[in-house]
Amino acid sequence: MDALRMLFLGDVVGEPGRRAVIGELPSLKKELGLDFIVVNGENAAGGRGITPKIAIDLLRAGAAVITTGDHVWDQQEIVDYFPTEPRLLRPINYPEGTPGAGSVVLETPKGPVAVLQGQGRTFIQPPLENPFLLLEQEIERLREKGIRMIFVDFHAETTSEKIALGYALDGKASVVAGTHTHVQTADDRILAGGTGCLTDAGMCGPENSVLGRAAESVVWRFRTGMPTRFPVAKGPVRLCGLVADLDPESGRCLRIERFSRRIDASEDEG
Repeated sequence: MDALRMLFLGDVVGEPGRRAVIGELPSLKKELGLDFIVVNGENAAGGRGITPKIAIDLLRAGAAVITTGDHVWDQQEIVDYFPTEPRLLRPINYPEGTPGAGSVVLETPKGPVAVLQGQGRTFIQPPLENPFLLLEQEIERLREKGIRMIFVDFHAETTSEKIALGYALDGKASVVAGTHTHVQTADDRILAGGTGCLTDAGMCGPENSVLGRAAESVVWRFRTGMPTRFPVAKGPVRLCGLVADLDPESGRCLRIERFSRRIDASEDEG
């Protein structure tokens, strides 16, 4: 069977980011020959969280699964939406009883694909359970059921924690991709056990910005130390993430490559 080709897009930031992602996904699917798309949407609603409407729009545009992160609960209406949409994930290491789930399995013509979401514990809030142990347990459960193509979005602050998880899951997960820091790293690689890794996928947001926010506001904060608002920036958007080819039988990553593309946006988007 031919390899399954997947696209993962990092943190979508605000209206500019989500408009670009929603607008580009259908053409990217054709251009890149994609079988499966995962999008991290945790900053899609004004830069903080995600709403049910935005989640629906991303799914309709072609995302198979939407992951989140530490801003998952910032929009109140998303809490009641989680039980209704299994394709929207929150970190798996929240306590038992938290709305939603941290993993999902979807059928594709090339076999089942599992997507898992974990959140790190170093320099990130809120403090959650150990993601290494819970992700390993869930992957073991999935593999016992015969599922081999397994993608992990690890939402964490430090590069060391994200790199370490890649090694911990080498030979167990197909791909481990980091999110949260919004800056794409240049270390896409396949580990010895066949797991593809990228320390941070980067963001889908305004290119001329500080992590998607208006640069002048962030610079002012650093200069003065005074509190201020950080509005989402305007202008051209850069979509960042990765493209990976997975072996449907073994689950091994056959190829992984950073994805980065500039998308022009009108100045009235913000």
